[in-house]
Amino acid sequence: MAHPEPPAAVEVHQPHPITVHPPAASVLPVQPHAVPAVASVVLPDGRVVTGYTIELTKPEPIVAKPVVSRTAVNVALGGVGFLAVCGGLLLLTTFITALTALITQLVTLAAVIFGGWIAVQVFSGNSHQGGGTTVHIRKAVFRRNHFHG
Repeated sequence: MAHPEPPAAVEVHQPHPITVHPPAASVLPVQPHAVPAVASVVLPDGRVVTGYTIELTKPEPIVAKPVVSRTAVNVALGGVGFLAVCGGLLLLTTFITALTALITQLVTLAAVIFGGWIAVQVFSGNSHQGGGTTVHIRKAVFRRNHFHG
């Protein structure tokens, strides 16, 4: 199958605006100021393209910007507030840790004192009973393996 030959050099045509000589002033209609002017261009192939002209955009005037932006100030203030909150939380956790240690020590001290009191009660003899363990069973009294009726 044969491939088609590529086209010869491509010609580029630049459009030329149509110059229209206006008729007498009495025949020319006057357009209001709100409607933009209409321009027509003849293309190389003979077609006429008509459209409105576009005004060029004017650049914004340069406004002096502040040395420090508002965003930077807000971020800095937020950082200061965050540090203040973190410092308060650190103090709060330190206080809770110290309070927990104090409660633990008080419970341990109470256990040692109560345990010591129990030990003293167990290992010391009761002088009002004459020594020994007394067990009452059905009106009988046993004292150190001796029956008393």
